[in-house]
Amino acid sequence: MSDITRGGQFLVKETKCEDVFTPEDFSEEQIMMRDSVKEFVDKEIWPNKNRFEAKDYAFTEEVMKKAGEMGFLSVAVPEAYGGMGMGFVDTCLVCDYISGATGSFSTAFGAHTGIGTMPITLYGTEEQKQKFVPKLASGEWFGAYCLTEPGAGSDANSGKTKAVLSADGKYYSITGGKMWISNAGFCSLFIVFARIEDDKNITGFIVENDPSNGITMNEEEHKLGIRASSTRQVFFADTKVPVENMLAGRGEGFKIAMNALNVGRIKLAAACLDAQRRVTSNAVNYANERIQFNVPISSFGAIRYKLAEMATSAYAGESATYRAAKDIETRIKLREAEGTSHQEAELKGVEEFAIECSILKVAVSEDVQNAADEGIQIYGGMGFSEDTPMESAWRDARIARIYEGTNEINRMLSVGMLIKKAMKGHVDLLGPASKVQEELMGIPSFDTPDYSELFSEEKELIGKLKKAFLMVAGGAVQKYGPDLDAHQQLLTAAADILIEIYMAESTVLRTEKLAKKQGEANVKEQIAMAKLYLYKAVDVVTQKGKESIISFAEGDEQRMMLMGLRRFTKYTNMPNIVGLRETITTKLVAENSYCF
Repeated sequence: MSDITRGGQFLVKETKCEDVFTPEDFSEEQIMMRDSVKEFVDKEIWPNKNRFEAKDYAFTEEVMKKAGEMGFLSVAVPEAYGGMGMGFVDTCLVCDYISGATGSFSTAFGAHTGIGTMPITLYGTEEQKQKFVPKLASGEWFGAYCLTEPGAGSDANSGKTKAVLSADGKYYSITGGKMWISNAGFCSLFIVFARIEDDKNITGFIVENDPSNGITMNEEEHKLGIRASSTRQVFFADTKVPVENMLAGRGEGFKIAMNALNVGRIKLAAACLDAQRRVTSNAVNYANERIQFNVPISSFGAIRYKLAEMATSAYAGESATYRAAKDIETRIKLREAEGTSHQEAELKGVEEFAIECSILKVAVSEDVQNAADEGIQIYGGMGFSEDTPMESAWRDARIARIYEGTNEINRMLSVGMLIKKAMKGHVDLLGPASKVQEELMGIPSFDTPDYSELFSEEKELIGKLKKAFLMVAGGAVQKYGPDLDAHQQLLTAAADILIEIYMAESTVLRTEKLAKKQGEANVKEQIAMAKLYLYKAVDVVTQKGKESIISFAEGDEQRMMLMGLRRFTKYTNMPNIVGLRETITTKLVAENSYCF
């Protein structure tokens, strides 16, 4: 166990490219699974985009049933309960490729397979799992998750919904209102969170959707995007729930909610990937077809810039998401091999990498929005029209930064969890942070290193970015100690540095592994994307690092840290950024699609 990577350790431990899993490492079975999901999407979903945009909720339900028949709803469900029992990478893979055509379907799919089914497979008793999970796995039933209330959003534990035990001790009566409930309009079962008496924490319940049992709903919400995803308010008035339908123990609901969100976060990142690939491919197609000034607009530098950036962020998102998914899968298998139950192994495996899950949720949800935004721009006036797929992609992307915990919450969580891990001794931040302090006091080396090997300078630079994070975060922790939580702007800036380090490192390691396998000459576009991503990451670290240092340090300390930041963000050989973008776009334009 000692040598296995722990969550957050990427910051203080050098990772070898051989130790990361990449999309190029998919097994034959995984490739077959991916292709069958793509075929399903291209046949059932993409040609019917207009029905989703026209709020055809019944059609969403119909396609969900077909997905159930294909087995796609059961990938993560253990075989004992009618599922395929596939690994964590497989579940991310299905989530990735099934989500690219419309946010309406991907939300229905994610809400059902994730927060609608998973709390029962991970926390349910044997009886609960036998009773409910096979119906959810097959698509005979659909699940929904009732956590948010008008007064309880990010502060999920502050919900007012009550659960009162009956005099004979046989059932609970649940009363309260929930909002933004995905799949509410066609679900058979709710996971409902309510408070018993004055308990500190909420409790989870499995509630069958029976309107005669005090369950009512508002009309469908009118939303900016994900228009055919059923979203309603749900009200419970003395809804009777048998005591055996309590999920886990009394007061365990907050824990269930938080752990379900951890899994939801990496799945949400995966669910944004194929959307990015499709947006990029559509933009390339249009740029190749659209003629202005007698040439395709794909020949203009301003358009080529956009295409290169879109492809690069999609490639980086894939690199980081599958790296983390495999780390989680490895951790789950290790625990199972030690005799831990599947439930416990999966919970602990995902919890171990909660920092990475938050990083991915933020990075990929913001990248997909940017890609769709640039996609509209490339289409020009046509991009603003409902007749092309870009405006719906842009609207659908917008929710990804809000649900599964807002990006603001996730930024603060990523750094907060890292500091907590350091305090518990799970990740040694103090040792490396004090080494950085010593390095700042010492004289820098002026030797010119040998950078002849591919990515040798880039990997050294990533190591220096990690030092920049330790310097900035360490300085803030020293200054504010346990009160750091109150300084959200500093936490957010530190999170942005942390995010860029993980994304850039994942991209470089994936590409290094690929180059070793296929030869540098055959992957020059991927090499260009890795270098371009890192260059932009360095810019973010420089800006956020400076903003932090000048906000919490003064005098000599400030000067020393700013000097350190310059040292830690300095290239020996600057890359030719325009040249890198040209390399990437030339390939995209020639292939007429996102082809990596």
